[in-house]
Amino acid sequence: MAARPTGMSDPGTPSMPSPREGERFWLALRDMVWRAVVVDEEALRLLTVALLARGHALIEDVPGVGKTLLARAFSRALGFDFARVQGTPDLLPSDVLGASLLEAGTFRFIPGPIFTNVLLVDEINRATPRTQSALLEAMEEGQASIEGETRLLPNPFLVLATQNPIELEGTFALPEAQLDRFLVRIRLGYPDRADERRIARRYRASAEPIEAVTQVASLDQLLAMRESVRAVGVSDLVEDYVVGIVRDTREREELRLGGSPRSSVALYRASQASAYLAGRDYVLPDDVKALAPAVLSHRIMLDIDRQLRGATAEGSIAAVLESVAAPPAVPATIERGA
Repeated sequence: MAARPTGMSDPGTPSMPSPREGERFWLALRDMVWRAVVVDEEALRLLTVALLARGHALIEDVPGVGKTLLARAFSRALGFDFARVQGTPDLLPSDVLGASLLEAGTFRFIPGPIFTNVLLVDEINRATPRTQSALLEAMEEGQASIEGETRLLPNPFLVLATQNPIELEGTFALPEAQLDRFLVRIRLGYPDRADERRIARRYRASAEPIEAVTQVASLDQLLAMRESVRAVGVSDLVEDYVVGIVRDTREREELRLGGSPRSSVALYRASQASAYLAGRDYVLPDDVKALAPAVLSHRIMLDIDRQLRGATAEGSIAAVLESVAAPPAVPATIERGA
């Protein structure tokens, strides 16, 4: 039976989990994942925001910083089915989606690894564009069209894609349409000295540290929390702040492509999830400001000349946040759906 953090509602109750219960869930999940993985709290929080906001996460960093282990520990702590696909140039769409086999005169469908709760696509930029595009419908619609038939994916369904930004030979850059499907981009970074020592001695206490990770919430509770996130209040002032940030990206000289309306939706939904994990039923401007780099930096395109001179997407988002005035931190008096 799944362990449940103290104070979380029984899944049979009709009421949705409160923000306080969301905060308790976040603390229980964080501490459980930390049993196996030495990872920055903010990176783990962004992963949880993506889950509760019905999004997906792109984890981008150099090899060996724990991207795959983080995905495995996160899935295990939630009790989710987990599957992994290794991106290679010879990976076919059927290797991800599945295919039918002829047996005894009839065709039998063999589901691919995409039919899971958490799909880790390792080094997604090494897969060909044809295979990358096979993920688009699944990420956006929660379904896959295979051999003329539409098949629903499990709920929840979360794609965690990793890519190595250093080695570009033999890779296929993700097109803007696919990058836009990822709610957040996460960069783990190198650990500090103390954390790297913890990583080095991690296997001294246990041959497989991930075995210490146990489930912290039931599936019913997680689905209920996702519904609760949709009810988190966003005031008119904060809503206008979200839209103002995204619209400002379209007017900057150093950008040849600013954020789309989908970017506004993504920032709105991610801010609701962040507020919920903080134990609040309303979004603050600080929620929006803290999430803007992770939500927007992969959705904009720099001017080539500015990029060659050292400009970065993160620098542009920082400049946007400086130029767009934040409203006062007043709790929302109304609730809006995502």
